[in-house]
Amino acid sequence: QVQLVESGGGLVQAGGSLRLSCAASGRTFSSYAMGWFRLAPGKAREFVAGISGSGSSTHYADSVKGRFTIVRDNAKNTVYLQMNSLKSEDTAVYYCAAGSGYYPLASWQYTDWGQGTQVTVSS
Repeated sequence: QVQLVESGGGLVQAGGSLRLSCAASGRTFSSYAMGWFRLAPGKAREFVAGISGSGSSTHYADSVKGRFTIVRDNAKNTVYLQMNSLKSEDTAVYYCAAGSGYYPLASWQYTDWGQGTQVTVSS
């Protein structure tokens, strides 16, 4: 099991940028695939981006491709989500998650979750 703590959320104008961070506990961080999900009011939880344990493979939701970038620093036990060209529809609570298995993972394979960080994009 891994403990996850997100940070970096906030209020930003449309077109702006934010970088989310997710710090993980434990000595086996590189063995976990990591993902970012988001939950907006009245909507289902949505996969945003995922990255393999080594960082060599990444996947994105179509809605964020070309705008968001997921990277990880295994030496710092941290995964980041760089969000550029933000839109009002990106407003949500963003969660990072960790999972094990053959990458890419299905959503149900992400078993450890952070507490979430709010991102609000004003238009």
